[in-house]
Amino acid sequence: MALISLRVSDQVAAEFSVLAATQGGKSALLRRLIADALAAPAPRILALPVGRPEKVTVRLRESEMRQLAEVSYQRGMTRTGWIVALVRSRLGSPVQHSPEEHAALRAIVRELNRIGGNINQIARAANTSLLQRRAVEPDLSAIQEAKLVIETELAQLRNALNGNADYWDGRR
Repeated sequence: MALISLRVSDQVAAEFSVLAATQGGKSALLRRLIADALAAPAPRILALPVGRPEKVTVRLRESEMRQLAEVSYQRGMTRTGWIVALVRSRLGSPVQHSPEEHAALRAIVRELNRIGGNINQIARAANTSLLQRRAVEPDLSAIQEAKLVIETELAQLRNALNGNADYWDGRR
């Protein structure tokens, strides 16, 4: 059986727990909500573009065209590519990353995977030493260094996603 998990605010979790107590528990209520959602009619807006592209004409002022050219150039995209990415982000389609953002995201994912592996090794060593009744002496400088690496990677991730066709607009 598959496991689905998610993060919500503490307030939402508390309110959900109160409601779920009257509905057979959290798992039972979640299973019922998921089943209801799957039985619901499909949304009118498709998540992925379907069909052949059609042309749309948009009229912009000269100053807006300069801004459009500048923004699209900064993102490493054509004007049309940036406009399409912007429209698709508003329609709920997958976010369109520039080539530089895509490369940056891949590098960040690789680094975060390495960090996760290191954390697993640290946890394994700590658990092994507990089983052998040895005290673990934490290396605070190594922990601080790891924290700095994680913060740097998260900042790079935010930079890569920031301004991506206004994907984070209102959700930062």
